[in-house]
Amino acid sequence: MASQPTELIGLRVSRETTERLEHFTQLFLKWAKTMNLVAPSTLGDVGNRHIRDSAQIYALAPGPKTWIDLGSGGGFPGVITAILLAETAGGWVHLVESNQKKAAFLRVALQETGARGSVHVLRIEDAPAKLPTCDAISARAVADLSLLLQFIEPWMASGMTRAFFHKGRDYESEVAKARGRYDVDLVKHQSIVEADSVILEITRMQQLSQGAGAINVAR
Repeated sequence: MASQPTELIGLRVSRETTERLEHFTQLFLKWAKTMNLVAPSTLGDVGNRHIRDSAQIYALAPGPKTWIDLGSGGGFPGVITAILLAETAGGWVHLVESNQKKAAFLRVALQETGARGSVHVLRIEDAPAKLPTCDAISARAVADLSLLLQFIEPWMASGMTRAFFHKGRDYESEVAKARGRYDVDLVKHQSIVEADSVILEITRMQQLSQGAGAINVAR
């Protein structure tokens, strides 16, 4: 008998995917007892604050894409995207993490859940040389927008890549700070998990001379 699909942030996911996410949650909580994977204050609500929050990224760009997840840390959103991709016939997530202990956790998480991903122990600035192309980029709680734009510039040059960044209530100040350095087309997606958070989708960017840039925000 076929398993019944369930809902996750507007996505219809199989029982197998639900079980993978549940297994990842238990594995995450076990490792989080000895490692600083996320803010300790959020450990009591992993399902909403981290799993569902991360799933929003895949919901914005579903299907078998090649992803690069920057500063993957505790696996959000990279491992969640990789688990959701396990339902598809393709797609892959390259998780970039420079911390060896966190990288070890990520490898175990991918292996035990059967997720479609691999771990690269690299500094973010070194990643483009090793991973030159992708369809989409994600990052959560890694750096401010100006630095993230600097990181992703090599991948965005093709004009075919989109980037998705989780941002909190101070995102407008980060956008203002980035103005003047880049000409960017940006779409703001309101978070459906946190009322004061957004996901910023970068669809095009170009570094310009100082003071000549603009960030065009669509809602």
